[in-house]
Amino acid sequence: MAANQYRFKYDEYGNTREILVYESGPSVHANSFVNKGTAFTVKERKQLGIEAVLPPSVRDLEDQVEATQSKVAARKDAVEKFRFIRELFDRNVTLAHAVIQSDIEKFIPIIYTPTVELAVQQYSSIFRKANGLYLYPGNINNAEDILRRYAHRDIRIAVVTDNQGVLGVGDQGVGGIAICLGKLMLYTQGAGIAPWHCLPISLDVGTNNESLLADKEYLGWRHERLQGEEYLQFIGRFARAFRNVFPHAICQWEDFSKQNAFSTRDAFVDELISFNEDIQGTGAIVLASIFTAMKIKRQKLSEQIFLIHGAGTCGIGVAEQIELALIEEGLSADEAQKRIFALDSKGILWNGRECELYKRKYATNPENHPWVKEDMLCLEDVIEHCGATVLIGTSGQGGCVGCFTQEVIEAVGNNTDRPVILPLSNPEAVIEAHPAEIYQWTRGKAVVATGSAFGPFHLEGKIYTARQASNVLIFPGIGAGILASGAREVLPQFFTAAARAVSDCVSGEEMDEGCLVPRLASLKQISLKVAQAVAMSAVNRGISRPCVFSDFQHEDDEQRMKKLIRRMRWEPDYLPLVAM
Repeated sequence: MAANQYRFKYDEYGNTREILVYESGPSVHANSFVNKGTAFTVKERKQLGIEAVLPPSVRDLEDQVEATQSKVAARKDAVEKFRFIRELFDRNVTLAHAVIQSDIEKFIPIIYTPTVELAVQQYSSIFRKANGLYLYPGNINNAEDILRRYAHRDIRIAVVTDNQGVLGVGDQGVGGIAICLGKLMLYTQGAGIAPWHCLPISLDVGTNNESLLADKEYLGWRHERLQGEEYLQFIGRFARAFRNVFPHAICQWEDFSKQNAFSTRDAFVDELISFNEDIQGTGAIVLASIFTAMKIKRQKLSEQIFLIHGAGTCGIGVAEQIELALIEEGLSADEAQKRIFALDSKGILWNGRECELYKRKYATNPENHPWVKEDMLCLEDVIEHCGATVLIGTSGQGGCVGCFTQEVIEAVGNNTDRPVILPLSNPEAVIEAHPAEIYQWTRGKAVVATGSAFGPFHLEGKIYTARQASNVLIFPGIGAGILASGAREVLPQFFTAAARAVSDCVSGEEMDEGCLVPRLASLKQISLKVAQAVAMSAVNRGISRPCVFSDFQHEDDEQRMKKLIRRMRWEPDYLPLVAM
């Protein structure tokens, strides 16, 4: 169904209340936003000319969800389940989201990490239907015209990737758009941003993955990656086009390589309402885990020494958020940076050693720490010398599997009664240490969160729970808070506010079990609290648009924002269809 054959009708809060349909007959089924499958009412079937197109029985959404759940369960493996959900999404968006919402904790691993990484690698072979935009050197000069074709959908958020830095699998060419699709489904689930307001975009600048270039089925631009000035010009053309067409929409950069992630984020921070979720979302969820750990330890952030093992995109993003939180606690930037140490594959970062520009801020000064030696690689030695009380693993490399050995964990335990150990590399195959081992080595004293999902552990009659520190708990609320507040830019402080909100969702009983983050099952409630915190951060810093709704005028900013965030939410219920 073409764009001029349907139109969304909004209420004053920007939430869709009905869909005006200008087409009739079998083509009504062709648009996944309009299609209800067997749930079209008898009245709608008559008005839309589809009486004989469907069998006579009418099923409501609840019945459809129940039937669909059993169909998903019948699929033999995770990738087949992913394909089924994606194909359902392409036919009937509302039903797909209602199924996901019915058991969000079960479906997140199917539509997102870890299954989506497998789908990325198989993207060309399992491709069925385009769902998003593919910009490449052959059409980038027409980017503005291409984006305008989506103006009727009132795009509010786009997840944009150059496909090079897919977590755990690297450069996957055009397949990286599958990550964008999964992430936008979670923006809908958590933030309530309607699917038609979401746009996945692949910036296909080629691939250096030789197996893809040699694959006859590969669907991407079959060239080596653009580099240098050609790459920068391509990204610049896209950014200008996006700003011109969607000046109030969020542009979330996704899966850029460590070489380009920071430079792209920083280059357009004043032009677009944009952020890099791999950098800032990861930093925020790790900071949320640390905030909760401080409650358990009954200590301040400024009393800790932080050691980050893996100084790539995620690791430096974590360092940035820790530094900002330390500054908010009263330290100067210089004092904060002195409490943060980082290692990459070449050893500890220190002044005088060659390293990428984005890492240099966290290079240790040997004048302050004379123990620092060139190419210092021994993790245990670094822990002993720097006095680390918080150990964070973000290497994500197979060669670092199990690098948090018993000796390493015990070394952190020598510096503090309650060591905070965060082995965050995922999938589980590349994790730095299994949480059960960490609990055993520290006799239950460690406070742990992980990058992969694990069940609870029993040790000496007590239950310990190392929950997954998933970015999913952060980014939907960030998006909702920005949109609700009308923030004109994305500030680093938004992510600190989000981290505190997530930490505040962890109950005392959960902390007694060692939980540092709340359950994914509460994603909607968590996202509402994160959105409120982010929106108020924007209001308090004077970068939001004023809230002018008449029924909010007698309430304070906080109450107005809370009501607005809730009323902006889209829920997966079938909307009234008005035949035009």
